[in-house]
Amino acid sequence: MVYLKHMRKNLFEKIDSSRALELLKEGNKRYVDGKTAREPSTLSQERVELAQKGQFPFAVVFGCSDSRVPPEIIFDVGIGQIFVVRTGGNTADTIAVGSVECAVELFHARLIVVLAHTDCGAVNVAISGADFGPNMGAILNEIKPFIKSSDCLRENAENTAAKLAKSAILAKRIDEGVLKIVCAKYDLETGIVTYY
Repeated sequence: MVYLKHMRKNLFEKIDSSRALELLKEGNKRYVDGKTAREPSTLSQERVELAQKGQFPFAVVFGCSDSRVPPEIIFDVGIGQIFVVRTGGNTADTIAVGSVECAVELFHARLIVVLAHTDCGAVNVAISGADFGPNMGAILNEIKPFIKSSDCLRENAENTAAKLAKSAILAKRIDEGVLKIVCAKYDLETGIVTYY
């Protein structure tokens, strides 16, 4: 197996939440600096191994569905490294929370990053007050309580993090000290992820 020294030693290595956060920060720095280390030549081998042995992602990235914010790229990680859940405006409904629970309980992820981003379309629509019907309205209703805030993106992300922390499954792991939830923001222009 060929694995990069800056990532886990292998796709199934157990790491704690602190190391998981370090790996994401290191990956984002490589991405911002234009020095990504992803090796497409190893993808075939990694794909086969993951298919045979299952997945063991070290972190969950709960982000927005925006096409300009692909977590695997902005954190410079390969397949099998992170578990990604994406919804409009990084809002959490029961299905999204259940997906995160799967990553933590079944696949042993030890870090959850709720990732907001600049110029979020869902936030912009919520601020505009436009009506797009019940489905998009469900997303907008989650964001609307924060639109008068000086940092709507942050408050919306923190609301999602709070919803996740209320999950009995996730709360148990947080109480045990094996799971951490952090909020962050991706800047579309600079590519930098900052943590709240």
